[in-house]
Amino acid sequence: MGEIDTQKNIYLFTHGRMDLREKSENALIAKGFSKEKIILAQPTKVGEVGDYMAMLWMPPNPDQIKIQEITNVENVEPEGMIGLWKGVSKEDIESIPLD
Repeated sequence: MGEIDTQKNIYLFTHGRMDLREKSENALIAKGFSKEKIILAQPTKVGEVGDYMAMLWMPPNPDQIKIQEITNVENVEPEGMIGLWKGVSKEDIESIPLD
């Protein structure tokens, strides 16, 4: 497990659960991220190496947020809902409860 740098961007994946967006953002803010650094993930734009991903886990009824660090970004053809994130490699850093 690495040390989290809360000054970096964190891309939030809600897996369609927009009803949990505010709750997720509040949990990440409590972890030390500023609201400005929390970016709703879009299939057309990925983060950079060193940025973070926050994934509501486990779909369809998540009870935690899995925080992952982006370790590599490859150029790929976008695919379905995952889009350009298909080319992103990541490493699990931490999980926090979604309460």
